[in-house]
Amino acid sequence: MMQRILALTAFLTIAGTVAVGAYGAAASDHMLYVRVDNVRLAKGMVHVSICTEAQFLKDCSWSGKAPAVVPSTIVAISGAPAGRYGAQIYHDKNGNGKVDRNFLGIPREGVGFSNDAKIVLKPPRFADAAFQYNGGAQTIRLKLRYF
Repeated sequence: MMQRILALTAFLTIAGTVAVGAYGAAASDHMLYVRVDNVRLAKGMVHVSICTEAQFLKDCSWSGKAPAVVPSTIVAISGAPAGRYGAQIYHDKNGNGKVDRNFLGIPREGVGFSNDAKIVLKPPRFADAAFQYNGGAQTIRLKLRYF
């Protein structure tokens, strides 16, 4: 257990200042950590949803959030079994619980998907964002995009 704590401390020191989990959750063997890079403003929350293929781009079964920290925020997700998922992320700068969009439907807040799946005139396909979660402690990484 002490080795895990030391390893997490070393990771956070190397990674820079980040927020972990739902307001500082401790490391666990059954947590998916999502490192969200390119956070531009330390205001609001970074929301992460983990979705099966059927749930992708809709409401997902597993989610988490953490206070936005520049330049990277880590959000911890618990409870997801091993499987194939897609992650969808947004930076809720104003705290209204949704992605704000302009009159054309273009997001006004940062958004992103696992595998840094490209957003070209529409959201990516599940296949482009899909990753395999092993059911234990695992970290994936992606970048927010601002339009």
